[in-house]
Order: sequence, then C-alpha cells, then structure tokens
Amino acid sequence: MDNSPFSDTYRKTTRDRPLREIRIHAAAGNQCRGWLIAGSQTIPVALGRGGIIANKREGDGGTPKGTFRPRRLWWRADRHPRPSTFLPLRAIRPDDAWCEDPASRYYNRPLKIPRDGGGDRLTRDDHLYDFIIEIDHNTRPTIAGRGSAVFLHLARPNFSPTAGCISMTKSAMLHLLRQIGPDTKIIID
Repeated sequence: MDNSPFSDTYRKTTRDRPLREIRIHAAAGNQCRGWLIAGSQTIPVALGRGGIIANKREGDGGTPKGTFRPRRLWWRADRHPRPSTFLPLRAIRPDDAWCEDPASRYYNRPLKIPRDGGGDRLTRDDHLYDFIIEIDHNTRPTIAGRGSAVFLHLARPNFSPTAGCISMTKSAMLHLLRQIGPDTKIIID
C-alpha cells in the first residue's frame, strides 16, 4: 500500500478526518444572529432570542456560552437520505421527544411519548428538526433548570431567533455534518 503524500490512500485518510473544533459567536449589532466557523467555512446562524449567555436557565431563550461536544445526529429518515457524517446517527421516530421538565428524572434527555403526550416532540410538521445535532450541554451532570434541548438544527426561512439553539440552512448543515465528529469541540463564545 502506497502511503506517500501523493497516493489516493494518503489523501483520503488525511482529508476525511473531523474538524478539531468549530466556533460560534454573535454577529456585531445583533445578538440573535451569529457566525459558525468550521475550518475555512463561515456559516450564518440564528441564535437564541436572548443571545449567547454564560448563566443558562430553562426558558430564558439564551444560547449557552461554553465548550461542548456533539453527541449524535438525529435525522428525519422519512424526509432525507442518511447524511454523510462522522457522528453516530439515530433516525427520529414519531414517539421521540426531549424532556424539558426540570422536575422530571428524564430532564434534558430523550424519551418516548404517546402522540398526545407533552415534551419537545422531535417529529415536527415544519423542517426545523429534520437534522438535529445533540450536544452535551447540561449533561455531566444534568442540573435541573440549567437548560435543555440545546441543539444545532435547521433555521426558519427568515432566520428568526431560536429558543436557545443554533440554527442554519439545510445546505450549511449538510456541509457541517461531513466535517464534525464526536471529538469536535463546539466553542460558543
């Protein structure tokens, strides 16, 4: 096997590694909009209505400041083919939801709910949750009331603010998915 810098094997293994880090910061003059920098790419994103905040609380609309890691990609297999990514994947099912109740022992974790149950259902009529990058915000340990369901997901057509997540276009999401893995640092500052 030829592993010289000019062989196809060498090019494929060096190019196909996940990024070490991506950075997200607010845009000047608009705390609800920002930029995600992934390698040489700069991607416009929508942030939480409260901007980037250091002391995240449930329901405050803020995007948490800090360094996080992606845990897995959830995606709507009924709407899109399996995307290319280094992340573990999970197809979203109709009974998948996310617990946002600080009093629940399942707080800030995925759960199964019946069609008429509460929680942040992952199957939505709109396309915001067609791709969800779950991050490890408030997971080790999980502290009640410190924020839940903070994801990277698809943006609304008008890039309106999120409830605390980071959102982007579908094309930007698919590009980002090809570049990140479980060890990629997500630095929100």
